[in-house]
Amino acid sequence: MFSRLIQWLKGVIDRMFNRSQIQQITGQKIAITNTMLNRMDLWDRMLKGQAPWIDESKGITSLHLESAICREFANVALSEMDTSLPDEQLNTVYQNAVHSMNGEFQNALGLGSFAMKPLGNTGKYEFIPADRIIPLEYDSQKRLSRCAFVQVKMTDDTTAYYRVELHELVNNQLHIANRAFKGSISSIGSQIPLTDVQEWADLPEDVAYPGMARMDFGYYRNPVPNRVDGSDNPVSIFEDAVEQIKAADKQFGRVDWEYESGERMVFGDYTIFQKGGKQQNRQGYRWKAPTGKERMFVGMDIDGDSTEPIKDHSPALRDTNYIAGLNEYKRQVEFNVCLAYGDLSKNEAVEKTATEIAASKNRKYNMVTAIQSNLETCLMDFAYALAFYMAKYSDDIGFECTFHDSIKTDEETERAQDRMDLAAGLLSKVDYRMKWYGEDEKTARAKIAEIQSEQPEEPLS
Repeated sequence: MFSRLIQWLKGVIDRMFNRSQIQQITGQKIAITNTMLNRMDLWDRMLKGQAPWIDESKGITSLHLESAICREFANVALSEMDTSLPDEQLNTVYQNAVHSMNGEFQNALGLGSFAMKPLGNTGKYEFIPADRIIPLEYDSQKRLSRCAFVQVKMTDDTTAYYRVELHELVNNQLHIANRAFKGSISSIGSQIPLTDVQEWADLPEDVAYPGMARMDFGYYRNPVPNRVDGSDNPVSIFEDAVEQIKAADKQFGRVDWEYESGERMVFGDYTIFQKGGKQQNRQGYRWKAPTGKERMFVGMDIDGDSTEPIKDHSPALRDTNYIAGLNEYKRQVEFNVCLAYGDLSKNEAVEKTATEIAASKNRKYNMVTAIQSNLETCLMDFAYALAFYMAKYSDDIGFECTFHDSIKTDEETERAQDRMDLAAGLLSKVDYRMKWYGEDEKTARAKIAEIQSEQPEEPLS
């Protein structure tokens, strides 16, 4: 559906009066370019394992690093979060939304954004993915100040109903407008009354809420600068690693091919196999490989070479270098998306100093902190939207949201354990300094000797 909606948006923007129809519907100039739409389509295809470079006929399949990246950031960000509202009724709905958002949040990380929107005063809510958000205007903090949400209802393979819901803040009031259209999956068609679709019949065409200076939804965007077209539109969390992900997928294809091409095979003259069976050579000689070994044995004419009626094919595998290369590509992906070394790669495969490992954890911590900051803003706006629709809106609804520092805490716990092992004689001073000070063995021994030489001698008894 995502690709179809992308094509629909591009069709509306490009073919249908050169953007004028969207402008006519919303009354605003659309703030997203075809360049961004194409990039969003790429991110979506990558998440589905259908990137343009994937070609199973050539042995190139997806490692699904994109999903792994989004899953890791989502799990860490949400597992560290404690958030609540003091009002019991509000908090019940709020907690239901928070507890069900992990999968939607992973998609938001992959596609750049999402919105959390209450469904009026029903106590229900919806997550609006990036492909259903039409940005019209951002404020100075890159929050949406004008936008449209698209809802699609397919009644059969050819007929589609569209509802475009415009939200905008004008003159210190929230204005919402609903418009319905009947068309096809590739065309928005013509406008129809909302009452033509039963579930939209009770929605107002236009409504204004004076004094409401907030949007009635929470909006999350990735803390990644847009280098696609330089606009305020958010980008995927893995945008800066697209080429490295591509290289990793291709390298994995090489590893897989190395194993396949290096598979042991035994070539033998037809006459050494059992007679009969379903296989036959060109002369009609029927033969049968040993039961259970059909994959290994290959029948062939040895051309009368009776001295060697059977030949073994067992090439040496070169997988070590290929795997090392794949691991390095994964490390490049980790660096570009700000994951820690070892989240995707194997740390033991490439020697890295403790300083580099610690730096990678700090890099991940900083990115997770930035993600959490944007998520907190989204959740706060969602909480105020809930309060607004449930007639409990005030200047301070008691929103609480805190995050723990598990990434750094884990490191501190590990270091404390190493100190205990050091004191117990289970870890050498040299190994401790190499790990936590980033020194090689020679430097670590020299530092230990220097420290010991500076310590005063114990007085003779």
